[in-house]
Amino acid sequence: MSDDLDRIVHDTLAALRQVQSPEALASLRREILGRRGRLAGLMKTLPSLDASRRAALGARLNEARTRLEAAIAAREQELAAVASVRRLDAEWIDVTLPGRRGPLGRRHILRRTLDEVERIFMGLGFEVVEGPEVETEEFNFERLNMPRDHPARDTQDTFYLTDDLLLRTQSTAVDVRVMIGRTPPMRFVTSGRCYRRDTVDATHMPVFHQVDGFMVGEGITFADLKGVLATFAREMFGAGTRTRFQPSYFPFTEPSAELAVTFADRWLELGGCGMFHPRVLEMAGIDPERYTAFAFGLGVDRPAMVRYGIPDIRLFWENDLRMLDQF
Repeated sequence: MSDDLDRIVHDTLAALRQVQSPEALASLRREILGRRGRLAGLMKTLPSLDASRRAALGARLNEARTRLEAAIAAREQELAAVASVRRLDAEWIDVTLPGRRGPLGRRHILRRTLDEVERIFMGLGFEVVEGPEVETEEFNFERLNMPRDHPARDTQDTFYLTDDLLLRTQSTAVDVRVMIGRTPPMRFVTSGRCYRRDTVDATHMPVFHQVDGFMVGEGITFADLKGVLATFAREMFGAGTRTRFQPSYFPFTEPSAELAVTFADRWLELGGCGMFHPRVLEMAGIDPERYTAFAFGLGVDRPAMVRYGIPDIRLFWENDLRMLDQF
């Protein structure tokens, strides 16, 4: 039995020198010092020995356990030190090397187009304002001369959140918000998302972007509207751009027109415009006998498609880097 103990100690110390991983060390610890290990097996034989031999062998077993536990702990520290050195070597950074630039993001083509439109109108003296996308029926319809029974609401079917709250169908709702409590003259422009229930296809989405603006003052006429939009078109699409105003109808403007511009040898419709209806001014607290106002609402998505040769409006929303990286 004494020879067996010496063999266990010798074999264990030799095996420790070969261990190269914490997993292998843990396995060796279980094999020698575990509840069912080799030392535990010798312990079970002690009751069968006489008292003198039992005491001597028991003392040697305890001494061997203490020695092996110390040797295993020492090897564990050695392995930890080696692992630390390897990790430091792997994570080592030469701080004298030049830095590596990460990939830079880009502003979305629609956002860049909106920024460009806003910049042009700011150059024309317009102030940029923002408004909520979640709007009330009052500002989205009623203050734009569309009471509950008005048929024009049918063409602007939208998404209702409650009986009174909805996703705005047009950014013109911001115009009537801004006019309240202000004294003319004033000129403002706003941009952002609008929503209407629409079937998704290559040219339609239930969400679209619009730039809306208006000017209020004494003696403002349709000629001022044409001058502002013609100047914008030349800045946006080139000096040789021509404009066309075709009669149309909107409940909140009278007279009303559809604006189109020439681009790439074709007429491109941009949106609607006209003179604010006197009732719209009255509801905003502005005297229509003294002041007049024009307003316009220009689409952004489809003109951007034509301008940049994008065949499908859904590409704006798919976040495909192969398309976005081109701009």
